[in-house]
Amino acid sequence: MPPLLDVRNLMTYFFPSSGLVKAVRGLDFTIDAGETLALVGESGCGKSMTALSLLRLVPEPGRIVEGQIFFAGNDLLHVPNEEMRRIRGNQIAMIFQEPMTSLNPVMRIGEQIAEVVRLHKGLSRSQALESAADLLHQVGIPSPGERLRDYPHQLSGGMRQRVVIAIALACDPRLLIADEPTTALDVTIQAQIMDLLRRLKGERNMATLLITHDLGVVAENADRVAIMYQGLIMEYAAVGELFAHPHHPYTSGLLACIPRLGQKHRRLATINGPNHGGPAPISFLDHCPEPFAPRHGHLPRLREVASGHLVRRWED
Repeated sequence: MPPLLDVRNLMTYFFPSSGLVKAVRGLDFTIDAGETLALVGESGCGKSMTALSLLRLVPEPGRIVEGQIFFAGNDLLHVPNEEMRRIRGNQIAMIFQEPMTSLNPVMRIGEQIAEVVRLHKGLSRSQALESAADLLHQVGIPSPGERLRDYPHQLSGGMRQRVVIAIALACDPRLLIADEPTTALDVTIQAQIMDLLRRLKGERNMATLLITHDLGVVAENADRVAIMYQGLIMEYAAVGELFAHPHHPYTSGLLACIPRLGQKHRRLATINGPNHGGPAPISFLDHCPEPFAPRHGHLPRLREVASGHLVRRWED
């Protein structure tokens, strides 16, 4: 059976007056129905821009310059705009990083959820509000009928994130894109939100693209993981395989940065970031050992080092 989502050689560039920025530089990955793929990397590596590219929501002056995005067999880059609007929120939904910017501050919670249901399902206002109350109940918000009349500022951060999840799930999407879904939440609320997403995924057999920099979240929630750096995938494997046998130095560096109970260190491990001084910028990849470092200005391709385990390195 073909994957639900099949991304091939995706490239998204920005063309500001200051010069070309290659945000996404040729990504290849797949997600099966009911599977969770985690896209992991530091801030600015292109994770969120990958998500916006999948939905064809890349802001100006950016655009997708090459690639294919097959969803349920159809290339989304060649779908008419009207059809793409029906797919967004209906078959593919997204949870954005900050719930306060995702919600309309002057619109009641119930109306915001009901608007999505009415748009995609054609329900009446009363039916849509009834569906909204049921969705709030599903995401664990108490007294959902009363909460329908609340405004976003009347809810806590965790409650607002649950509302955003309710909106994303309103039309029972086949693919959910969760972009840093626990950002700015305390640890207890983070765990509750991830438990909620895990439960809803299992109940709905929903595929998930989980975008995060938190490897602890990845270990508990993902089936496979792609490690991303400077718009490229460095390593791609099943989550257990990657944690047990990391191959790329960048992956090893990320894992080494995680503090562990019972292990005392004078200071946490760090990763050499880009050095923009001098005539040419120097990235982490320039510091890598020979099999992983650029050669003559070119980076190696992803190569299979074990079954389903891909690493960006030169052949031996």
